[in-house]
Amino acid sequence: QVQLVESGGGLVQPGGSLRLSCAASRSIFSNSAANWYRQAPGKQRELVAGITSVGIRNYVDSVKGRFTISRDNAKNTVYLQMNNLKPEDTAVYYCNLARWNGVNSWGQGTQVTVSS
Repeated sequence: QVQLVESGGGLVQPGGSLRLSCAASRSIFSNSAANWYRQAPGKQRELVAGITSVGIRNYVDSVKGRFTISRDNAKNTVYLQMNNLKPEDTAVYYCNLARWNGVNSWGQGTQVTVSS
């Protein structure tokens, strides 16, 4: 029943890198925008990066130049490459697919901790 499965989180030192992956069901991936959100304790969920079905990308200002969102439609997978990580990037990261019919699918979340 899980439609999005996330992986790649972990503990990394400041300045390090991680790559998050989100594997989707074939039936929901095509023609969907893909997004990565994050939520730190006590804070609202924040949209970090998004990519349309044709590859148009957007980022929140705080991660521009450090994070890259991408998608592989053949593999039904969306990625978030995170470089030069900072302690303020610490959060649970969630993958999201937004379809044209208004239905959203969410991953289970993966913990990213940036600490020395």
